[in-house]
Amino acid sequence: MILDSFSTTFFSTIRGFHNLLFESISSIIFQVVVITFGLTVLHFGLGLKWLMGALVAASVFNFIYSTILVRFKWRIKITPKINKELIRLIIKIAVPFGLFAIFQKLFLYLDTVLLSMLAGDRYVGLYQIAFKIIFALQFLPLAFIASLYPAFASYWKENREQLVITFERAMNYLIIISLPISAGIIILADKIILLFSEGYADAVLPLQLIMVSLIFVFLNFPVGSLLNACDKQRVNTINMGIVLAISVFLNLILIPIYKTIGASITVIIANLTMFILGMYQVPKIIAYRPKKIISTFLKVFISSLIMAAVAAYLKSFINIFIVIAISGFIYFALLFLLGGFKKADIISIWSSFIKKEA
Repeated sequence: MILDSFSTTFFSTIRGFHNLLFESISSIIFQVVVITFGLTVLHFGLGLKWLMGALVAASVFNFIYSTILVRFKWRIKITPKINKELIRLIIKIAVPFGLFAIFQKLFLYLDTVLLSMLAGDRYVGLYQIAFKIIFALQFLPLAFIASLYPAFASYWKENREQLVITFERAMNYLIIISLPISAGIIILADKIILLFSEGYADAVLPLQLIMVSLIFVFLNFPVGSLLNACDKQRVNTINMGIVLAISVFLNLILIPIYKTIGASITVIIANLTMFILGMYQVPKIIAYRPKKIISTFLKVFISSLIMAAVAAYLKSFINIFIVIAISGFIYFALLFLLGGFKKADIISIWSSFIKKEA
């Protein structure tokens, strides 16, 4: 945790220069180190203490790598320097972010603890299959927002019109990504669970329910980032605190009655609440155009619905991976025909992945 706090700080500094290449490389190597070290420990049966060392080894790499980048590529001195005014300012700014992180961690993991206490570990196992899938998918909005957050902060100070455009595009792109994934997994949930084991059949419905919340999970990233970038981090933290309280309350009521299903329903309500609370604040910051976002949502919804119908028909007699490929092609073709995205959007996204010449 100590090493990661420094690595996060250094990579956040690099994000300020609108560069995510090295952080992306680091993320991949981090996972490779964890897997390699972890599998080696498991193979030789060295026990839990050495297994935890996999995370330490990966964190050591991240720390050294990020330190070298900041010091030698960006030539930023990493030496202690006491500035009382700056320290006071950082603490004042950081407290809401710190509380948000605490609330968020409790929100993400307390349901598992309550499920274990109120229902039993079997239901924890079933719930974790669904939860881990949605947790893994969060890398998409996380990567997207990592590049957008510095831009949001910059536009808030210098170009409010561009801030509106960037926020609307972020919302539209994440709707385009999240809705078909949600619809596809809901339809193919039984086939996906079979990839784990036939013994996990009871995890199908929890997975389908949790996938309903995926669009709100994705859209909460740009909404929350906008609030944080525009000096509304206290509001965002209060919203997270409210959602945490609602989550705990609902879990205490629903888990004893409905077990895993109750926890899954809570996830939907909690993420929807976070979205509503965040969107309530957005018009107070920027004059965005709701009709533009709603128009995109309707086009994506229609395309996803047709895609889901095709997937439901094909899944019974075609391999799941082929079904996914066909469904994806149908979705994007329909969305293009409906005007959900245009050639200019494709060029814009593609250009963000290629290195521009000075």
